[in-house]
Amino acid sequence: MALELTEDEKQLVATAQKIRKRAWARYSGMQVGAAVLTGGGKIYPGVNVESGSYGLTVCAERVAVFNAVTAGDKDLVAVAVASPDERIWYPCGACRQVLADFSPNMVVIGIDTTGRMIKTDMRTLLPDRFVLDAPGE
Repeated sequence: MALELTEDEKQLVATAQKIRKRAWARYSGMQVGAAVLTGGGKIYPGVNVESGSYGLTVCAERVAVFNAVTAGDKDLVAVAVASPDERIWYPCGACRQVLADFSPNMVVIGIDTTGRMIKTDMRTLLPDRFVLDAPGE
């Protein structure tokens, strides 16, 4: 049974797959691509960017979020993650928290190099997220 994706989600996955090769993964060799989709239908890509000081490395999912926020878009509704091998790579804990900060209902799509996909959501991946009430929001 094929996974059902909307047209926007198909484009989101294609963007994550296409952008993956631009990752700066000189230490791990694992190039990951991601893309976030806004409620208005815009897609923002991201790739992992590694540093010799591993704590400074940034995952593809967060780069995509940062690109959207930099452009002024904060209504994030979906993310796609293109893994560098034959495994589905789910967002790490830090990325899950950042994604859930924008939408606890965000759709999460993962795709491996063979084309196998999963579709889930942030409530499933991070059911008890940390929530801090921000003043003025």
